[in-house]
Amino acid sequence: MTESPLELDASNYDDDQLDRVIEAILLVADEPIGATSLAATLGFTEDRIQTSLNRLELFYSERGIQLREVNKGWRFYTAEAAAAMVELYVRDGQVARLTQAALETLAVIAYKQPVSRARVSAIRGVNVDGVVKTLESRGLIEVSDTETDTGAMLFQTTGLFLERLGLTDLQDLPQIAEFLPDLATVEDLEA
Repeated sequence: MTESPLELDASNYDDDQLDRVIEAILLVADEPIGATSLAATLGFTEDRIQTSLNRLELFYSERGIQLREVNKGWRFYTAEAAAAMVELYVRDGQVARLTQAALETLAVIAYKQPVSRARVSAIRGVNVDGVVKTLESRGLIEVSDTETDTGAMLFQTTGLFLERLGLTDLQDLPQIAEFLPDLATVEDLEA
């Protein structure tokens, strides 16, 4: 008689067996999974799980898929070298890309969060109501709180946003200062 998965003894698993179990779980997971969560669920120490994840990350570093840590968890991704061909296969006219307006609005929210819709509109110089609804419906932003004085909803990015950009947390966002024009360039444009 085979053991129920709930009755398995984690101490009997060698590194290869543990690696296979973690691979299988990550393959079916619909969001990144952290070492702490895997350890608690599987009955292994967090150090052993982390060692396994690091071993798998190294193993997959030269393959068509990669294991990456994002949004405080681990997930499989297409390797960059294969991305163009995978995109050709997957896309086939089905990819709904964000508009320039949506990308600009998302950038403002990412860098200024939590931020109100009115503040985003003021920064962009246009009404962003429709764009904010689109970003919310795609799960890239969410309401985080309301302003005490005005009652305005404050928006922030979601875990899906971090995941789609391949970031662990918001500190991984690129610094925008290097992309801003210097003061002399701005003054020349105004003249």
